Amino acid sequence: MLECKNLSVFYGQHHALDQVSLNIAPGEIVVILGANGAGKSSLLKAIAGIVKPEAGSDIRMDGVDLTGMPAHQIVETGLALVPEGRGIFGELTVLENLTLGAFPERADASEAANLRRILELFPQLEERKKQIVRTMSGGEQQMVAIGRAMMSAPSILMLDEPSLGLSPILCSELFKTLEAVRKTGVGILLVEQNAKQSLAIADRGYLLEVGRITGEDTAENLARDPAVQKAYLGGAAGSQSGAHADEPKLPARAPAAASPAPPAEDAVSAPAAPRDDLRITAGGHGSRRIDADSVIPERIDDMVTRAASMQSAPAETPRPAPAPKPMAHDVTRPPANGDVQRMLSSIEQAAANALKRRPAATDGSPRAAPGNGAHEEVLPEIEVYRKPKIEVYRRVKTASGEEMKKIKGD
Repeated sequence: MLECKNLSVFYGQHHALDQVSLNIAPGEIVVILGANGAGKSSLLKAIAGIVKPEAGSDIRMDGVDLTGMPAHQIVETGLALVPEGRGIFGELTVLENLTLGAFPERADASEAANLRRILELFPQLEERKKQIVRTMSGGEQQMVAIGRAMMSAPSILMLDEPSLGLSPILCSELFKTLEAVRKTGVGILLVEQNAKQSLAIADRGYLLEVGRITGEDTAENLARDPAVQKAYLGGAAGSQSGAHADEPKLPARAPAAASPAPPAEDAVSAPAAPRDDLRITAGGHGSRRIDADSVIPERIDDMVTRAASMQSAPAETPRPAPAPKPMAHDVTRPPANGDVQRMLSSIEQAAANALKRRPAATDGSPRAAPGNGAHEEVLPEIEVYRKPKIEVYRRVKTASGEEMKKIKGD
């Protein structure tokens, strides 16, 4: 019998297992149910000697203390682990993988008998003894992993997520195989997220949550437990709707009010009746209108006229901006703020710069000669980039030493 008492495991500061106690006898199937990260894999690794348990933990197999014992010696006591992901040797054949499982001394005398028993449990392996394992399907590889563990003649077989990655059909076949293994007298400690099928074949079960055992009962009672059904079986006991009888019911939702009918055409101008549940308050500036003349101190048409008059003026002596003309309807217009004035100045400067670079006339009229008093047109400068020059040299030996010889160049 395998017994664990007060088993605790730490990963640095993380408390993976906290005072876990359980037991399993040969010939029975015990399932560990829990969510991802609950500590299920850490539990199996601590029992198998892969993870070091904390001081005070007690792990015994048929009375032999396994705490702190190396993993290869734990196998000699009758424990075997099929890890998550199978851990098989993919480049070896089926027979070679099974033979490696018989390495412990306890399996020497029964190696041939164990091999016959495994091939009877898994007839597919009998037909494919010489096949490379990595070329097999996931279900067949799982058979190899279980068979290799059973070759060590274990009393207790521990399985970590054996149905992971298998199709529903292969899962059903796997659990039927585990029932057949149990009939041989081997106890099975099963970590499995497929709670429905695992409870169907198990004798007892434990609930593991955040590293602690929170429940223990027969598999039949666990399958009927409403909390287990809700957490692991995707449903709940009780009414047909699946809700617990003692769960608070939500209040009935009031029906949505019907949308009001659109008003008739002759009633559009009629004032709406006041409502006590609505209040309209003033906030901010609302829809206050702002006159553009209060922001821009000059008419738009005056700005256009002034920009056009700058075409005949030489660039060296830009004409000063005329004072804004007062509006007939607004004699006391406030001055423009600084931001708007700077924006207008930048627009005027951009217009003046554009006149400096005005292209020559294309209507056949001659360009003004420089120095005759006319405005000389300044054309934009266009930079032309040449293709880079590439030269390749090689170091060669000569009578006088070494020199660089040019072998390529544009």
